[in-house]
Amino acid sequence: MDLLANASTTMPNVATWEFWLGVPARVLLIIVIAGVASAAIRLIIHRLVRGIERGTRSRVIRKLDSGKAKWVEDAGLARQRQAQRARTVGSVLASVATLAIWAIALLMIISELGFNIAPVIASAGIAGVALSFGAQSLVKDYLSGIFMVAEDQLGIGDVVDLGEASGTVEDVGLRVTQVRDVQGTLWHVRNGEILRVGNSSQGWARAVLDVPLPYDADLDSMTTLLKETLSDLKEDPTVGEFVLAAPEVWGVESLTGESVTVRVAVKTAPSQQWAVSRVMRVRVKKMLDEHGLSVPLVNQTVVRDGSATDLRGGSAPSSSPSSGT
Repeated sequence: MDLLANASTTMPNVATWEFWLGVPARVLLIIVIAGVASAAIRLIIHRLVRGIERGTRSRVIRKLDSGKAKWVEDAGLARQRQAQRARTVGSVLASVATLAIWAIALLMIISELGFNIAPVIASAGIAGVALSFGAQSLVKDYLSGIFMVAEDQLGIGDVVDLGEASGTVEDVGLRVTQVRDVQGTLWHVRNGEILRVGNSSQGWARAVLDVPLPYDADLDSMTTLLKETLSDLKEDPTVGEFVLAAPEVWGVESLTGESVTVRVAVKTAPSQQWAVSRVMRVRVKKMLDEHGLSVPLVNQTVVRDGSATDLRGGSAPSSSPSSGT
């Protein structure tokens, strides 16, 4: 009798252990694995974000030195801005990865509980195929936006040329970048449609000015005059702080029967090349006026009197300069 009583008490215990080592144990194991995988993915994304922050290129920024503005190369401000954007992208990636992991874990738990998830998986597969065709442009936009942020191609406040749109960047999103042009139009450009980015605000810029001079002018004397006219550009009260190097006369850029075009270049602070170019044009114009010179007319119009002699080619046509095109 005692043996039968002991057997009856041990059998429920064995059944209980078999139950807890069955479905509940597998469900718990799935939850633990999902939690570890989610934590590992977040750690990997965090390290990738830190790598993006450290890889940010330095930018030329404005600083005050003894009360005077000075443009120097510094990575601090750029890294801070890039760090904020990198953390934003990292949080999005971490959220997507966590959602995917726990969705898979939930399906596995439902399967362990004895429910048939084959119809759900089949429906999800069909929906995934449909979405892959319908939302491929959306995925392209998001992937392009992530790489633009990771590679620091542009940022808020940069002056950029995106092909169809150019201007100042007002907002950078993972799907759309907003650019306001010089007329005030705000362009919404999908990141997936951006094939190239011309950034005028990274590092430094250059003001390039082509000066047409009279063909019969003394080239050496005119080159000296240009250097003297622009030599104190760095002391100009309006744009002097934006000039990073002394102006350079690169030489003859083009040669025609009316003029000799000389190219002048100045290294400037980012996005300030247009302001410096305007001041350079004013200075060159005043220099030409002081020496009694004028920019030569490059277009000519042929005028014929329509006479019979002219039509037969017996008389030479006359030509006169014209400022029109």
